[in-house]
This record gives sequence, structure tokens and C-alpha cells, in this order.
Amino acid sequence: MNKEREKISFSGIQPSGDLTIGNYLGAIKNWVGLQKDFYAYYCVVDLHAITIRQDPKELRERTLKNLAIYIASGLDPDKNTLFIQSHVPAHSEASWLLNCYCYIGELSRMTQYKDKSQKAGESVSAGLFTYPVLMAADILLYDTNVVPVGNDQKQHVELARDLAIRFNNLYGQTFVVPEPYIADSGARIMDLQNPDKKMSKSIDNPNAYILILDSPDVIKRRINRAVTDDIGVVRFLDKQPGISNLINILGAITNKSYKDIEKDYDGIGYAQFKEDVAQALIEELKPVQSRVKEILADKSYMEKTYKDSAERANYVANKTLRKMQKKIGLIIR
Repeated sequence: MNKEREKISFSGIQPSGDLTIGNYLGAIKNWVGLQKDFYAYYCVVDLHAITIRQDPKELRERTLKNLAIYIASGLDPDKNTLFIQSHVPAHSEASWLLNCYCYIGELSRMTQYKDKSQKAGESVSAGLFTYPVLMAADILLYDTNVVPVGNDQKQHVELARDLAIRFNNLYGQTFVVPEPYIADSGARIMDLQNPDKKMSKSIDNPNAYILILDSPDVIKRRINRAVTDDIGVVRFLDKQPGISNLINILGAITNKSYKDIEKDYDGIGYAQFKEDVAQALIEELKPVQSRVKEILADKSYMEKTYKDSAERANYVANKTLRKMQKKIGLIIR
């Protein structure tokens, strides 16, 4: 760390399913760009994943695969702390402490809880209800300044801010109050079959999403099957959500504005546009996919990476946890 405290970034993705291009273009690619301005803690949030039942073998495999994708996408383990959430017990301990300062009304208003609990019915877990508090602990343990999130996660950062301010008001300055960081482009990649919804790995229709590790043939097929409209003009408009989504994907890859893409495809039909989007995506993902295979094959490198990172994360997180415990009045062990 520099003499003057570096700004801190924190974020994570659940290993509850294979990662999509929405995760890559909307999150991981933006994390890579933040490396020059922030010291980052990026974790695979496996504790969040178990709010819904997971196959143990698949959970372990996806956790390592996600970590490999982080590195393969350009996140440097020497410049960032890339770790597995459950390897830092302070997350669970701090979550319980913060639970005692969070109100049921706050949690019941969380949009994602409302959506997921409707699907789960009576079998909804207490973990699904309280996991925003665990997310707040994730963020606050590292004196986080910014949290790169999509618009759908902004509410969780707001809860972390509220809990930080509440705790600070009760016990004096303890936490840095974080800010959400929402990127201008690629922040929300939509479902290819229903572009009014965010692309998700949990959708049953395989044509609705593209995975980071999908083959070129699969990518081409799913882009070709992406819903469009009968207008026939490549424009970024509310009345053309399917085409706008494809423009957003291409823009996130090429760093072109939607206006520039509209100019490029003036007078060009959807078939050529889709072909170009698919090819751009294939070329973007090719080096990532190759590097993921190399990383996963090198088990000693993987183990060293997550153990070294966990050691760094534990050091910082435990300092914050001890501060919390002391201020609350617990006996420090």
C-alpha cells in the first residue's frame, strides 16, 4: 500500500452457475479496468451461493473455475486480492454482528429477496433473507471505497452504507462508507430471448444466455437466435430492445458508442450485424478460454493463488472484525 491510503474496490460473483457474458462484460471486464485506480478485493462468494441448494461437487468445481476466469480475464493476483469468501471466516462473524444492527423491515424491502422468495415459496431459507447483511460485511471489512455493481445490486450497497453509518454513529468512526460504482457501458447485458430481463445463468432456456466458456459454434447459434424485431434497422431504441442489447454487447467489446455502431451499420441488415457481434464475442473470449484451461490444469498455481490471497484478506478483515468486537464490548480472543 502507498503511504497515502489507496482507494479500495470490492466485489464478487456467486459460483451458483457457470458465468455468462453478462458477468464478463458487465462486471469482470470493468474490474480489470479499475486495477490502475484501485487496490481491489474480488472474491468468489461461495457463502452467498448456498442460500439456494447446490450440488457440493459442482459448487467446488465452479468456485475454482470462477477464480480461474477472474485471472484469465486480466485480474492480476499480484495487484489484487482474489480469494474465496469462505476462506475468510471474518465474513461470517462480521455478518452476525451486523445482523444485530439491521432491521427486518430493511431486509424485507430488498428486491432480490422478494423475487427469489416468490419462486421458493415456503421453503425459502433464512440465509436468503439475511444474505444482504453478509454482503454488507463483505464490503465493510476491507474499508471499501467503491463497489462495482450493476443497477440491480445498487440496493445492497445502499444497505451496506446504512449499516456503516448506523454503526459509526453508535460507536465512532469504524467503517468507510462505500459508494456504488456503475460503469457507463456493459453494465447490464440482457436475456437474448427476453431482452426486458437481465441475462442470467439460472434461466432454463439455453438460448437466453451465452457462457464465457461456450464454444464458437454455440456463440454463433445463440446470437443468430437472439430475438430482434421487424423494423430492420440497427438502432439503440427502447422499442428495439433485442437489437439494443446486441449493440450493448458489441459496444462493451469494442468500446464504441451506440451512435458509432449505428453509423457503422447504417443500411446493413440484421444478419450481417448478428454475424459481426458473434465474431467479436468469439475473438474477445478466445484468449480468456485458452488461459482458463491453462490455469485449471496447474493445480499448484491455483492453490498458491487462493491461499496467498486468503492470507492477505484474512489479515485485513480480522483487523476490522477486532475493531467491531472491541467497540461492541466483546472480549477479544
